[in-house]
Amino acid sequence: MTPPAAPRPARRDAKVTAVVGLLVVFELVSGFLQGSAPALLPAVRDWQAISASEAQWFTATQFLAAAVSAPAFGRLGDLYGHRRLTRIALACVALGTLLVALAPNVAVLLLGRALMGPLAALLPLEIGLVRSRLDLDGGRRAVGLLVGALTLGSLLGHALAGPLLHLTGDIRVTLWVLAALACGCAVLSYCGIPESLSRAEGRMDWAGALLLGPALVLFLGTVARAAAWGWTSLPTPAGLLAAAALLIWWVRLELARPYALVDVRAVARRQTAAYYVSGFVFGSVMLGGQAVAITYLAASPAVGGYGFSLATWEISLWGGVPHVLAFIGASVVARVAARAGYRRILFAAFGLMAAGSAGLMASYAVLPLFALSSAVTGFGMGLALGGLPTVIVEGSAEDRTASATAVYNNLKTLGGSVAGAGASVVLGTMVVGGTEVPALSAYLTIWGLSTLVCVLALLLQTTAFRQAGSGADGSGADDGEGTASGAGARTASGAR
Repeated sequence: MTPPAAPRPARRDAKVTAVVGLLVVFELVSGFLQGSAPALLPAVRDWQAISASEAQWFTATQFLAAAVSAPAFGRLGDLYGHRRLTRIALACVALGTLLVALAPNVAVLLLGRALMGPLAALLPLEIGLVRSRLDLDGGRRAVGLLVGALTLGSLLGHALAGPLLHLTGDIRVTLWVLAALACGCAVLSYCGIPESLSRAEGRMDWAGALLLGPALVLFLGTVARAAAWGWTSLPTPAGLLAAAALLIWWVRLELARPYALVDVRAVARRQTAAYYVSGFVFGSVMLGGQAVAITYLAASPAVGGYGFSLATWEISLWGGVPHVLAFIGASVVARVAARAGYRRILFAAFGLMAAGSAGLMASYAVLPLFALSSAVTGFGMGLALGGLPTVIVEGSAEDRTASATAVYNNLKTLGGSVAGAGASVVLGTMVVGGTEVPALSAYLTIWGLSTLVCVLALLLQTTAFRQAGSGADGSGADDGEGTASGAGARTASGAR
């Protein structure tokens, strides 16, 4: 059994700087692969000669596999080395992209998409590696760079996938380009990346992983299909109840195991629970609100009495504003937090998201003001992208870095799924009389709910900040050190 990890010394050398650079490349490619999928969906549908509903599984399969992969790879990385599991994750993704490019039928195509699930595990594994190899300030800057690279890659994937397909003229050639990027990253992972310095105690909780996987897949799959099935039809409540029962069983199992997949007690601590809940809220606003905004930009005032009737290229232009601001926010968060402290940065992040969502309600008829409100929301999302994982990681035990980040990632994904399903219900229920066109009140309701949940997250963070004690005053060093050395150490001792 590996002994408990000793306190890590500060390290700043050229080799570690080079490693962070390679990890940034991995996140750029990861974001590009994920961001390009929705844009390529129509071409994939035509290539495989499948229906629109069947084509949705092109994105849903990878989405479900990611929910299962992230916690398992995160815990395995904490136990056996983050570099080792990063290489395995990249190898799985490379194999998946090759199968997608070669796919002779839908079954092989979906298998390839499932093998791309570990894309979601890359960021938790990389954060675990840099936390082990860098000092506190260097680790914070590295997290900001990694999150910023993922955001930029997603933006580039969304923006360039269409032009790339137009340039190649063939969806299979385009998929081969994506496969080449993934395979290149798998090869690069063997070029000079050092292994993390510490290991967690114990062994892998395979029972917890095997139980959590079906629970998440059942929940996410039911939410994704609920609109087609109907929320009151038997499969929907049955699926949700079964998922809830499995999750309750899983929590009880984790509480009883000495080396659990997820340290449930640490997640539920009042000082850290607020930030995990904020991750869920963040996912609901960021992931759940994107399709709503695009639908509104495309809506014709002649049909529903609202919207801006924008063409596809105009939607890409105006809709890209919050993504650009999110990238800027994620890139500068470490420098700003060095003066203000991460907790105060998160106050600002959710305050901006609340203000931006409220601004959408007030500016629904004026495109420049609508875009400005979206930009405010986007910048807040960028600050949250960089700040939330940092606060969560520094509040976790050293030997739980990757698994704690994976839990946050899954909660963010769950938030997006729930918000997306809820938005579908609102848009399908509140309609213009005698039509299936969503009414203006539906959009205003969604943005109002987004404002409300951001305010609730602010209240939770305020409570957690007060409970953290007078030592964490929100200044740069106290904010991070108090979280890392205090709460994290207590979590480590409690877990052992």
